[in-house]
Parts: sequence; C-alpha cells; structure tokens
Amino acid sequence: MHVFDTEELKMGGLSKVFFDIDAENIAGLEYIKKPFAKSEVLRILIVDDDTQIRRACCQILKAKGAQIIGAGTLSEAEAMMRKQDIDLVLLDLKLPDGGGLTLLEKIKVLYPDTAVVVMTAFATVSSAVEAMRIGARDYLTKPFSLQELTAVLERAGQRAIFDQQSRLLRKKLNSHEETNILMGNAPEMGKLHRLISRVTFSTHPVLILGESGTGKDAVARAIHFNGPNAAKPFVALDCCTASQSSIETDLFGGNVNMHAARNQSKTGMLANPEGGTLFLDEIGELSLEIQAKLVRVLQEKEIRLGGSRAISLSVRVLAATNRNLASMVEQGKFRKDLFFRLNVVSMRIPPLRERREDILLLATHFLAKNEHPSDLSRSLSDHALNAMLEYDWPGNIRELVSSIEHACAVSREAVIDLGDMPTNLQQVGLARLGEEQVCSELKNAEGHTNNGDATTLGDEIITISEMEKRAILETIQRLNGDKLLAAKLLGIGKTTLYRKLREYGIGELIPNILA
Repeated sequence: MHVFDTEELKMGGLSKVFFDIDAENIAGLEYIKKPFAKSEVLRILIVDDDTQIRRACCQILKAKGAQIIGAGTLSEAEAMMRKQDIDLVLLDLKLPDGGGLTLLEKIKVLYPDTAVVVMTAFATVSSAVEAMRIGARDYLTKPFSLQELTAVLERAGQRAIFDQQSRLLRKKLNSHEETNILMGNAPEMGKLHRLISRVTFSTHPVLILGESGTGKDAVARAIHFNGPNAAKPFVALDCCTASQSSIETDLFGGNVNMHAARNQSKTGMLANPEGGTLFLDEIGELSLEIQAKLVRVLQEKEIRLGGSRAISLSVRVLAATNRNLASMVEQGKFRKDLFFRLNVVSMRIPPLRERREDILLLATHFLAKNEHPSDLSRSLSDHALNAMLEYDWPGNIRELVSSIEHACAVSREAVIDLGDMPTNLQQVGLARLGEEQVCSELKNAEGHTNNGDATTLGDEIITISEMEKRAILETIQRLNGDKLLAAKLLGIGKTTLYRKLREYGIGELIPNILA
C-alpha cells in the first residue's frame, strides 16, 4: 500500500483526490497527526473504487492510530465484514458492482454497532437524506477538501470510540462479576444500561429516580467509576439522615465548633478542588433554604468561599430520590429552578416487581455470594422460587438480598425450601399452594358424586376421614416433609397434625423434638 508523506501532499500528490487543495488546507496538515482519544484500536473499513481516495483516507486514519482495511467493491467489503468486527465504515455510494446504499442497509441490520460515513461524487439532497435516513452517521460530497475529510473522520472516529466505550460499559453493568443490583435481562434494565453508558462520559447533572432499595446508589457509582473521573473522589451525602444545619456545612463549608475555645473552618463538598462526583441521595429532603443555595451554585458554576472569593465548580453533581419531585414542585415543597437544573438527564430504576424475569437471576447470584468454600452448593426449591416470583418486593433488591441471607442463615440443607424464607414470603407461598390444592381437588372431584359422609368414584367409596388422610399426606409430601408448613396450609394446629399422623400409624417418623 502506498503511503503519502507530507512533502508529497504539499507537492500536490492528492490533487486528483482533493480538487480544492490550497494553502489553508496544507496548513492544516498538522492536525492529521493528532490521534484519537485513548481507547481500544478502532477498526475502520474504507470502501471506494478510487485508489487515491482510499490511500489518502488510510494515511489519515493510520496517523490517528486506527487499524485500516481497504475494499474496492461491495463484495470485497461484505467478505471483510464477515471475517472481523468493524467499528466504522467509510463508504462510497457508487461502486462497480452496485450502490453503496444496499451495503448500508445490510450493515444497519447485520452489524448495528458499526457506524457508517458515506461519500458520493453524485451528491444530491435526496441521496444524502436517504443515506442518513437508513442510518449513516455522516456524509461527504466529492470533491471535498483535505480539511473536510479530516473533520468528518475525526467526528466519526470520536463517536465510534464513544459507542465502543458504551458497549463495554453496558456489558460490564450486566456482568455478574462487576455488579450486583444492576444486573438483569429485562427490557427496562437494558434501557437503563444504555442511558447510564451515555451519561457516564458527560459532565451534566443526573437525576436518578426509584423506590427505596432499587439501587440508586449503585447507579451513581457506576456513572462515576466507569467515567473519566474514576480516579477522583466519589462523595455521597444522605440528605435524610443528617440535620439540615450539618448538611449545609457539608455542602458549602463553614465553621465547625470543635471545642468551646475555638472554631475550625471546614471546606464544603462542592468546593472540593480535586473535582470528582458529589452524590446527593434523597435530595427531596433538603430544606428550601439549602435548595436556594444549591441552585445558585449550579447556575453560576462557582461557589463562594468567605466573603467575595469564588472558585469554579469542579465536581459533578448526581442526585437521587424516591419521591415525586414534580409533584413536590407543584406543592411548593421543592424549588422549580433546582428541579430543572438537576433534571438535565433523568433515569428511572424499575422496581423489582416490574422485572420479575430477573428475580431468578438475581436470587441465584446472591445465593452464590453467600456460599463459603466449605458449604454445599445451595439451590432454591420450586416452592421457594414460586413464592419469590409471586411476591411484590416492596423493599426491592435490598429486601431480596436480606431474604437470601436469612434463608442461608437458617437452612442447613443444600436446597432452600419455603420454610427457610422470611415470614412474608412464606405467606405468599402458602397462599399459592392453597390455590393449587383447591384447583387439584376440584379437578379430582370431576366425576365424583357426594352421598352423605362418603364420596364415590366409580365403584370406589371414599370416606371423609380417608379424604382428610389423603389431603394431609399429599400436602406433607408436596412440602418435602415440612409438617409445620403443612399444618399452616391445612388450617390446623401442629399438635392436631401430629395426632392425626399417629392415628395413621406413622407417628414414629416424627422427630422427637417435634413430637
């Protein structure tokens, strides 16, 4: 492959490619050498039958640290894309074996993460609009200057890097190793992951909405520790646990009474010279006076220290709440201007009851985290899992984690059953089992006829006492021998259950401690 050097460019080596090369363009050659932002190496495919244009694009992009592949036809381009992943395609719309729009359509369907910039010497408004409608990131009209080409490639390369980083972050957010609360396959979690990946690399305030226990703190930490400020401080302030006076001092600084004889000055979190992230948890609890001070800092992007001295705001502010701030604004309990300042980007974390398909994934993950090397590998019984799927989880992920820890603490078996779960889950599970038993009995009653104290099925006569015995034994069997749960489900006391079992001649199977 021929590579143009700077001298060749100045001598007009690209005159057939860039028809309007002039002194201004040549003066701009230095910024060709500026590499893309630090990331994995971008893989870029140049598709153009014009050898000189292909070579020029390759030179510029290689100088920026990208890995370049060239193709002169649609068939060559398609073959190369099947062999390896491509981050960006620079595509001519007129090729010897067909139109570039055809390849653009295939790329958007088969390789949706690949960005495309189109080039055409037959540019019309309609062709450019059609290319952008299909999904092209940008376009170039031939003839174009070296400066135009470099600018478009720079924009496309930076956006490709951003997309690359976003994909890696979404994968990380949903991995078992890196996260707990934020993992999940529900569509709502996919939307949340995509939004987190978009805001992570910006500096705008973010408002995180969600019920208690959904993981607002985890979202804030994911934004900070996966972004450009990861090495800087992450400071969290819970606005509902401290007094308003101490919150004001923590945020804006002031004098702290350390001893009766002297005061010590404290620098506020907003004035942290190291920058980083300030996470205001449950911001809906702030007093209106503190809200007024905070909105002034966010508007002016600076904070005043002692008298008229002011420093630029260098921390990024993330805020979270489980309250309806829009409603609080209407009621006069939250400042409208602060709401708009914080609500530049807002994201809602779905409660667990809205993503029940993730419960098994989360429960299994937290179950594995509670295992010790010396323990048996634990699993959940069908009864326990069904109860978890039916339960509404008002405490969300935090309650799920607590329930798993409770079950692991009380159970000594490899299989965690319904009786090992907290009482609220047991009640849901028992109600479900009761419904199943009623349905089963109704089904079995089809074809039966009642006759006094007996039921007939064909030639067999079943007494009420026999039906009671069958109900007791089948219930105990379905509950894997858990007699206490069986008694609750059947609506009888445990003493009555044990007496019945002795009458059936199986009392000796009952452990002495329960007899």
